[in-house]
Amino acid sequence: MPLRLYLIRHGETTFSQIGGYCGALDVPLTESGQAMAQAFADAYASLSWEAIYCSPMARTQATAMPMAQATGLVPQLRDGLREINYGEWEGKHKEEVKQARCDDYNHWMTEPAWNAPTGGETAVQIANRAMAVIAEIEEKYREGNVLVVSHKATLRIILCSLLGIDLGRYRDRLDYPAASLSIISFGKYGPLLERMGDRAYMPPELRDREGT
Repeated sequence: MPLRLYLIRHGETTFSQIGGYCGALDVPLTESGQAMAQAFADAYASLSWEAIYCSPMARTQATAMPMAQATGLVPQLRDGLREINYGEWEGKHKEEVKQARCDDYNHWMTEPAWNAPTGGETAVQIANRAMAVIAEIEEKYREGNVLVVSHKATLRIILCSLLGIDLGRYRDRLDYPAASLSIISFGKYGPLLERMGDRAYMPPELRDREGT
């Protein structure tokens, strides 16, 4: 059995509902976000799990909690799995940023791999810290299922790094709705994307929510 990573984004928050830049802000899950986390645990707890790795933010820990309770595994918190730090943009909406930091915004939109939100992080910086966690998992668990609970930008950057996609195109090539699941297995020829952005495990009333 190969190593298989289950990469899940945290459940719905108020920011994922209405938009806005929320990376370092430590916001909780909504009631629907908590239901998404429970639905994931209900669907996947019966698998044999080796470990749970989790960003230390409140929204990711809350997403991991139902699975941790169901399996008895203690989530291993890693700063490398945090969301992009948006710096001075935290808590603001796109139009506010475009007016206040037009040049920085345009540079970031054009090439986010090497350009950061004002005072924030580039995609390259995120890849460096996040892929160190993936390397740790690969070294420690040569086979079996490992759950990784993280954030939208960070997970897209991890997938780009594993699949050979230009980091500067992470927003253009991959989507990652709230609580969606992607699966990567590690075989003879390296990382294989088995599933992307899956929310089929949710009941329709959660899966069909807008703005997630």
